[in-house]
Amino acid sequence: MHLQGQNVSVEYHWLDGQFDRLPALLAELVRRRVAVIATPGSNAASLAAKAATTTIPIVFGVGEDPVRLGLVASLARPGGNATGINLFSLEVTAKRLGLLHDLVPKAVRIAVLVNPANAQAAQATQREITEAARVIGLQIEFLHASTSREIESAFATLVRERADALFVAADAYFPTRRVQFATLSAKHGIPASYGNRNFVEAGGLTSYGTDNLERFRQVGVYIGQILKGTKPADLPVLQSTKFEFAINLQTARLLGLEVPNSVQALADVVIE
Repeated sequence: MHLQGQNVSVEYHWLDGQFDRLPALLAELVRRRVAVIATPGSNAASLAAKAATTTIPIVFGVGEDPVRLGLVASLARPGGNATGINLFSLEVTAKRLGLLHDLVPKAVRIAVLVNPANAQAAQATQREITEAARVIGLQIEFLHASTSREIESAFATLVRERADALFVAADAYFPTRRVQFATLSAKHGIPASYGNRNFVEAGGLTSYGTDNLERFRQVGVYIGQILKGTKPADLPVLQSTKFEFAINLQTARLLGLEVPNSVQALADVVIE
């Protein structure tokens, strides 16, 4: 999709979870010598962009420490052709699991859905949530899905194995299936937690994560500065400071959940 501005043409590419197409797409963008590559919400796309070019500026949004991912030398001095924002999707895993437990205090067995096609992010989530569940005293089982059909079968598995709740990992593909998640959760009576409020607006129970609009705005500001001549190496990596806890009370009622006032009071977004 193209959007033509007064002096900038913005081109959007949606791969719908097909992470294996990233190298070819990025090779094509590098061949065309685009002015900036923006990867505002995906570790996989950011790493693929970094692998594809050391010269074209990259503005990323990643869910964990970009130094550890190898995207920048340091947060204050990125040093190469990439800069952007750390969304802390991984770091808020324990907090999100705790909030799900507050909403569904009787839940003991939690199914955790990760996307194996997004291997680096899936492995990081597995490490983080295993430790978080151990601290709270929850049992977890990992399920995998990379397509809408696999999401269906993951729900069939968690219902068969009597999971009390579902934790959907932060992933670039899953938000595109948010209506499917909301529908399946309602159908099977499964309380589920997600990484951003888009899911809750689509009928999901609860989410905790970075404010999406703020994230995209900050990526856009950095793109503007780069187009005006600033080097990515001179733009420090930003860190998300605005997080949203959202609850859909309509969905809670549908699931037969009583949401305590103390939990409602913590929420930034409450959908009646």
